[in-house]
Amino acid sequence: MTAFRLRTRRAAETLEEKILSPAATLSVDSAGRSVSEEPDRWRTAFERDRDRILHSKAFRRLKHKTQVFMNPEGDHYVTRLTHTLQVTQVGGAIARALSLNESLTEAICLGHDVGHSPFGHTGEDALSEFVDGEWRHSAQSVRIFEVLEPLNLTFEVLDGIMAHPWKVEVPAQTSEGAIVRFADRIAYLAHDGLDAIRAGVLRPTDFPGPVLDTLGEPGREWIDTMITSVIETSMERDEVAMDDRTLNAMLKLRGFMFEHVYLRADVEPQRIRAREIVRGLVDYYVAHPSEIPDTYRHDDADTLTQVIDFVAGMTDRYAISRYDDLFRPSLF
Repeated sequence: MTAFRLRTRRAAETLEEKILSPAATLSVDSAGRSVSEEPDRWRTAFERDRDRILHSKAFRRLKHKTQVFMNPEGDHYVTRLTHTLQVTQVGGAIARALSLNESLTEAICLGHDVGHSPFGHTGEDALSEFVDGEWRHSAQSVRIFEVLEPLNLTFEVLDGIMAHPWKVEVPAQTSEGAIVRFADRIAYLAHDGLDAIRAGVLRPTDFPGPVLDTLGEPGREWIDTMITSVIETSMERDEVAMDDRTLNAMLKLRGFMFEHVYLRADVEPQRIRAREIVRGLVDYYVAHPSEIPDTYRHDDADTLTQVIDFVAGMTDRYAISRYDDLFRPSLF
C-alpha cells in the first residue's frame, strides 16, 4: 500500500463541492478565461491563477515598492510584498473559517497590489494628474495581467482584484472578492500602526481610546479582533460583513492613521519629492517615447498610456535612479 493519496484536479473539484459553503465560488463554476485552455491535471482553475501570479514579474517587483515609509532604514518595515503576503494570510483565514474558496481568495490577495505605482498612494496621486478622473492601482493591476504580462486569469480573480479598494463602488461579484476588501484594510492598518510605533512616530497609547477599547492592543490583537468580527458577523448576516462597533473602530483608526501617519506634516518633503520624480519621469518619456522599453509598447495604447505603464511599473529605487540619471547626471 502506498503512503500517499493522489489528488487530481477533478478530485479537488469534487472535494470543493462537498465541503464548501453555498456562498463559495466553485472552481467548476468559474466564468472562465478570455482564451480557453485545457484544464490542468493537478490544479483547479483558481489554484492555477494563484501560481501564475506568484511567479509573475509584477509580483516580484513588490519587494522594492513602498508601503508607507519611503526608502526606510531598517529591515523590518513593511513593503508592498510583505503587505501582500499579510493580506493573503488574513484573507485565507477568513475564507477557511467561512468555508469559502481559499484558492480564489489567495489568488486575488496575491494580485491585488501589483499595479501600485512607486511611492505608494503619493505616486498614485501624481499619476492621476495625467489622466481624466483618477488613476487607480487596481485597474492597473488588471491591465498588467491582461496586457503587459498577460496571464489569462479567470474572470473571478480579475474581478476581485479590480474591486478590492473600498473606493470602487461596484463590489466584487464573489464572496471571496468581498473578503479581500476587508483583508486589505485589516492588514495595512495593523502593520502600518506597528511600523509607526517602530519608527517613533506614534506610541501605543497615542491611538484613540475607542479604537483601543474595541480592537485591543496594536498588532496581533487588532488583527484577531477584526478577523473574528468578519467571521462571526458574516455567519449572522449571510454576507461578508463586519459588525458595526468593530467597523466604526476600524474607520476611526483609518482616519487617525491618515492624519497622524500617512499625511503628517513632517513627511511632506518626501511626498513633494516623490511627486516630482513621478511627474518628471512621465513628462520625460512622453517627450522621448522611443526610450520606453519594448515590453511597455503596445499598438493598442497611446503614448501617454505606454509611459504610465512604464513609470507605474517602476520600483521606488528604480524610479529614483532613473530620475537622477536623467536630471542629475554625475559630473564624473
